[in-house]
Amino acid sequence: MPNDLLEKLADKSLTKEDLFKIVENNFELLPDIVDGMNSSKASIRYGCGKVLINLSEKYPEEIYPHMSFFINLLDSKYRILIWQAMAIIANLTKVDDEKIFDSTFDKYYSLINNDYMVTVANVVGNSGKIGLYKPYLVDRIVNQLLKVENIKTTPHLTDECKKVISEVVIKSFDMFFESVEDKKQIFDFVKKHTNSSRKTLKDSALKFLDKHQI
Repeated sequence: MPNDLLEKLADKSLTKEDLFKIVENNFELLPDIVDGMNSSKASIRYGCGKVLINLSEKYPEEIYPHMSFFINLLDSKYRILIWQAMAIIANLTKVDDEKIFDSTFDKYYSLINNDYMVTVANVVGNSGKIGLYKPYLVDRIVNQLLKVENIKTTPHLTDECKKVISEVVIKSFDMFFESVEDKKQIFDFVKKHTNSSRKTLKDSALKFLDKHQI
């Protein structure tokens, strides 16, 4: 049955939404969906990954026993799997009583130095959620996010890309701002972008300051 489901996902006779509902009603299928992320077929790999992102958001306690599997995917040769794993891991921090994420913090945030904008943006974008679920890590997270100012440009990460990333940083800061001890360094970061040539970054910075500035 599980293999049939994955093949149907591959040939598109079963949608990701359908698979989500099937697993939602029978979590005994979960190990096969997790293993589907190892499939040689991209449609199965990424289809299962998308389903697991949604499941981990709604039922993190069901997915949590597989957290180490997703952490190992951070080393995948497939960038999309890395992005999916980062999202799932962030969702699972909500129920991470064993502090598995804490021990892989440095590995997760090492991806801020990645050559690809989307990878960096995923680290940054998931950080707001992680900070909400693990407020005792917020100051460490802030220190990591502030590093985006100094990341090197690459063919896949231009100066314009860095502006996009800075905009995502501000959104994450906004999510856990109340838990931050040293708020000045965040204000300093945001103020640098109030005259940005990128309108959405400028607007995000001004909106943040209007909301949080004393």
